[in-house]
Amino acid sequence: MGEARAKQLADRIQVLVAELLERRVKDPRLGFVTVTDARLTGDLREASVFYTVYGDEQARASTAAALESSKGLIRSEVGKALGLRHTPSVAFFLDAVPETAGHIEELLEKARTADAEVAKAAAGAKPAGDADPYKHKDDDEDEQD
Repeated sequence: MGEARAKQLADRIQVLVAELLERRVKDPRLGFVTVTDARLTGDLREASVFYTVYGDEQARASTAAALESSKGLIRSEVGKALGLRHTPSVAFFLDAVPETAGHIEELLEKARTADAEVAKAAAGAKPAGDADPYKHKDDDEDEQD
């Protein structure tokens, strides 16, 4: 199978899993979950579904347990919808993008603060030597005379 076909099926799996979690899975442990991505191996045998959960660590743990227990239902429904000869196995992974993005935002804020301090210190600064330390053509002609 081609890579384009695997990507197309992965996109379809992402939509199917999101719909199933919204409509069919009635597990009370399932929190406010968002399916962020799905990836399918080249042989179409294994699907990795990435998700995020709004809430604290307990909400993440209970959602992971709910997804693990509903994996069979999700796999069978995905198999029916895709109509493939072999239904891919489904594995769920917590997506770390929100935490990583938050960390990057903190680092960017530190960099902005440091840049502001440097700009404030440079505002009243004067060069240590000449204002223009480079040689110019006019200077060379004056020295030759």
